[in-house]
Amino acid sequence: MHVLGEPKGLMPEPGGLGADDAHDLALLRRVAAGERSALEELYTRYHRRLARFLTRVTLRYELAEEIINDTLWIVWQSAGEFRAASRVSTWIVGIAYRRALKTMRHASVRPHATALDEPIEQEDPASEFERRELLDRALATLPLEQRLVLELTYYLGHSCEEIAVITDCPVNTVKTRMFHARRKLRQLLPDLSGQK
Repeated sequence: MHVLGEPKGLMPEPGGLGADDAHDLALLRRVAAGERSALEELYTRYHRRLARFLTRVTLRYELAEEIINDTLWIVWQSAGEFRAASRVSTWIVGIAYRRALKTMRHASVRPHATALDEPIEQEDPASEFERRELLDRALATLPLEQRLVLELTYYLGHSCEEIAVITDCPVNTVKTRMFHARRKLRQLLPDLSGQK
């Protein structure tokens, strides 16, 4: 396994950060110094969050696990290059985002979901489960970039600015993707949006 020397990045002192951010930064410094136990702790801290995000995006658990492993391998190799222009969590999710895009595009992977040719019409959804299923089906019809922006916002709680860092695109592009995704969801899910 590749062991990194001294960190090359411009990592700030953890004093001005929140407790979780400071802990993540300290872990990343240890990873940059080649400490496997620090990588294991980062893996433990981020696995559930990344698995939830990536499974929702790919709709395939095994593919999500593969992307998580690739992501943490990149973290291991690149920890010393972290520039602290964002939080460690944003950096790690950004790596996962780019790996997911590459994996899904390269392998022409499409989520295992029923695509919708027409807007979903449901008289009165009987349960939250049915609404969740309708929403998941509708999300699966969105272009990948739009779906990822929604997942990053609503399921991982990232701001537009953080998503811009994660996706390596301007904030206005993030907002545009969000606008188009919401518009399409409103067309597909009139009952959920309150419109008929």
